[in-house]
Amino acid sequence: MKQTIFTLLLISAIGLVSCRKHGNQPNIKQYDQEQIQNYISANGITGMKKDTVGGDTSGIYYKIILQPQTDTALTYSDNISFVFTIKSFDGHYISSDTIQNHFQTYVGHIISSALPTGLELAILNDLKYVGASMRVLIPSHLAYGVNGYGSGSITNTSSRIAGNQCLDYYVHVIASQPDKAQRQAAYDYQVIKNYMAANSLTGLYTLDSGVYYHVQTQGTGTDPLTDNTTAEVTFNGRLLNGTVFSSATSPDSTSVEIPSLIAGVSRTLKRHAVKGTVISMIMPSYLGYGTQAQSEIPANSCLRFEFTIQSVSP
Repeated sequence: MKQTIFTLLLISAIGLVSCRKHGNQPNIKQYDQEQIQNYISANGITGMKKDTVGGDTSGIYYKIILQPQTDTALTYSDNISFVFTIKSFDGHYISSDTIQNHFQTYVGHIISSALPTGLELAILNDLKYVGASMRVLIPSHLAYGVNGYGSGSITNTSSRIAGNQCLDYYVHVIASQPDKAQRQAAYDYQVIKNYMAANSLTGLYTLDSGVYYHVQTQGTGTDPLTDNTTAEVTFNGRLLNGTVFSSATSPDSTSVEIPSLIAGVSRTLKRHAVKGTVISMIMPSYLGYGTQAQSEIPANSCLRFEFTIQSVSP
């Protein structure tokens, strides 16, 4: 009996020791802070400030890169447009495509857009203003936690952020109400100019009512395209990162009614195309799908189209 009691007491003591947390064992916030400090040091990052909004630090570090042109601070109810890049601290996950990483949402809905809590806090508390840019280091407990984020197994780094990863973001808030349309248009044109320069398109395209266009082949038809026109066409529509979202390629064609096309395409075809015309167009988001995201088209996306007009009726 005594041996049995002694055995039970020994097992209990072992259990208590195994559950005890050592004083030098870091909690998740301490672990994140260590990771952030090591990351800053290893990458030679300077000028970072620690977020202390509310008096109790969130563990976020940030640096304002571009100062705002307004003194009206953002609130949760502001509808903003912003772009970002993201890199996990381990370097395995990198997403630098600001065509896809382009959101239009309420500040208070950033989290519901599958973005980290820390990003919403940093935009609201640290970036604060429209037209500003920042670099922000988000601790894992305000990012995607122990589970990480993305698809595939934990070894699939190209589409998955591993668990307990702190994140390195660059964020630029483009626009908000009530000046959203004007600010978005200015951003769109800068994106288009950068795209044209990167692809050696400068000088080949002419700006007409918001659309850059280039007639690659002059048409032979005499009937202009109007709102009453139905045309047989082949076409290719893609984002400026090369993602094709719609197409009808030769020898197959498709029948389209000119007024049913998005504003930028309809306007440009009516002004510059007839039967036989081959034309390329690059347009800002407000002449495409605007703030309404489509299946493969993020909100506020600039678009590129190539159209060949095969026949026209009536």
